Amino acid sequence: MKSSPVCLAILLSTVALQVGAADFDGSKRLMCATIDAHACDPGIACTRSLPADLGLPRFLTLDFDKRVVIGPAHTTPMAVINKGGDQVLISGTEMGFGWTLVVDSIDGEMTLTIANRDDAFVLFGNCTPL
Repeated sequence: MKSSPVCLAILLSTVALQVGAADFDGSKRLMCATIDAHACDPGIACTRSLPADLGLPRFLTLDFDKRVVIGPAHTTPMAVINKGGDQVLISGTEMGFGWTLVVDSIDGEMTLTIANRDDAFVLFGNCTPL
């Protein structure tokens, strides 16, 4: 029986998705690039910008073995790691801000919120295994 190229492509993409999904489940070290940022203040519409324009990191390393987030200027402990529901949720505090970083365990997309009583930032990006 001869297999069609379409069936082969579907089979290969399914295998690649299954192998790739394990990369983002919190078992591997990840490099995350922030792509889009929103700065929000009370009573004012949020402003969209590039992360670097707001003084926020463009790259973060998530080291689950050491339970730290490594940025260009600071290394911050992961206080909470919650794996499940097709995501890995990580949270902690740094410099008077609370933060929550969520990585989609299927495709590595990430959302990071950083907030204190005066300001909030929301960053979107993608992660890749190291």
